[in-house]
Amino acid sequence: MMTTETVLLGYDEFESPIGRILFAFNRDGVCALDFAGYESRMENLLTRRIGRFEFQRVADPFELKTRLREYFDGELNALDGIPVSMGGTAFQEQVWKALREIPVGATQTYGELAARLGRALAARAVGHANSLNPIAIIVPCHRVVGASSGLTGYAGGLERKEWLLRHEKSQGMLLKIPYTD
Repeated sequence: MMTTETVLLGYDEFESPIGRILFAFNRDGVCALDFAGYESRMENLLTRRIGRFEFQRVADPFELKTRLREYFDGELNALDGIPVSMGGTAFQEQVWKALREIPVGATQTYGELAARLGRALAARAVGHANSLNPIAIIVPCHRVVGASSGLTGYAGGLERKEWLLRHEKSQGMLLKIPYTD
């Protein structure tokens, strides 16, 4: 929700095997998670959603650093249930919610995700909403692949997407979840 006042957001960082992770949160949950080098993307997405804001380093009320450490150490469901504060359009929120429903170790194509949402012809719109996901990893847009099951766009870079999918596969078989009616 956009406001004319400056919104104070909690902020912290986490060193991961794929680079430094930056995250911000408000009282409702994590509202941004991105990688070092992509600060301007993170700030632009936050500005579009909430207007003016300031970061303040504070203790992490959602224990995100602990849960990220667990995820990277192999407890792949450690990020499930973390509250998020997305602030997108109704369609974006629908797509982002569906992303959190893709199981660890599974992938879906943009078309399959669109069909699952009851909008079979909206693969490009799903892809666009996916590209505006403000909370990487927790809202696992890295689990969405191209129509040929190939790796396509990832705001944090394709090498990170590939690493995340390999990491999740290393804990079990990477599954292709087809859409079925």
